[in-house]
Parts: sequence; structure tokens; C-alpha cells
Amino acid sequence: MLKMISPAYGRCAPLRIVAMCFALSTLAGLSGCYSVPEPMPAPPPPAPAPVPQVRLTPPAPRPKQEFASWYGPGFNGRLTTTGERFNENAMTAASKTLPLGSHVVVTNPQNGRSVEVRINDRGPHVRGRTLDLSKRAAQKLGITKKGVARVEVTPSDAKHRAGVTPIAPAAVSSTPVVQSHI
Repeated sequence: MLKMISPAYGRCAPLRIVAMCFALSTLAGLSGCYSVPEPMPAPPPPAPAPVPQVRLTPPAPRPKQEFASWYGPGFNGRLTTTGERFNENAMTAASKTLPLGSHVVVTNPQNGRSVEVRINDRGPHVRGRTLDLSKRAAQKLGITKKGVARVEVTPSDAKHRAGVTPIAPAAVSSTPVVQSHI
């Protein structure tokens, strides 16, 4: 073996060099096993605020208070605005504002009776009244003796909630009713 004598380290210089090389090689070997830890994942975002429940079905329409009268017998057989002949035994009505061909439920609040009528004419042409009923509808509501009464009018899509059973014109009268094609 080679003997080296260093004035600074003396006779043990080769051992120190070997120890130093051993220490460095051990550190180099261990450094290959070391890995950088992965960063911690970010916390999840906070849950979104709950969305308020939205009603998908529209609210039930409120009944509209109106004054109704009924057609007298002199109008039977005359042409209505829709072009059909007026039939006093059919469940029809005239309105100044409701769409022609629409169906409404008319209720007499004094006795609770209700009927479904189809709007087929314009009128009444008397100030203060907004609905003219056929004779049959007025009889069902119980307003023929008074002639005029305060009624509640609701679009007929609410008829099932109100428990009203529509009366078919064929069940009311054997007289054929001409249907309009408007």
C-alpha cells in the first residue's frame, strides 16, 4: 500500500480520504431515494348556495267578479259573432273582453252553483254588465228570476280544481248547434 504522509494530516490521510469518499458516496446513493413530497391538494370549493325552488305550475287563476245577465227569448236562432246560430239551450255566453271560443267556469257565489260555458258572442250591450249567459246556463246558476247577478268567472283550465263537470251541448238539447270554424 502506498504510504502518503501529508504535513497537514499526518499519516492518517489515506484513511480520512477513504472515509470522506465513503460518506460522499453514501450521501449520493441516498439522495437518489429521496423524492420531493407532492403538494397537498387544494381544499374543495365551498358548496354553492341552494337555489330557491321555483314553482313550475302557474298559480290557480283567481276568479274575476263580474255582473252577468242572460239573453232573452228574442235572440234564439240569431247569428252570433262566431257565425253560429244562438241556441238558448246550449251552454254559451257573450263577453265583451274574453276571447271567442274560450271556455270559462261561471260560479254564482250566492248558491255555489257553477257551469262551464263557451264564449261565442260579443256583448252584453248594456252598461255595467260584462257577461250575457244563455237561458240554460242562467237556469243552472239560478239567476233567471233576478235577471242580473254578480258572478265569478274563472278560465276553464281551473275546472278540475274547482270540481266542475262540464255539460256537453248534446246532453242539454236535442237541437243541433252549428259549430264555428274560426
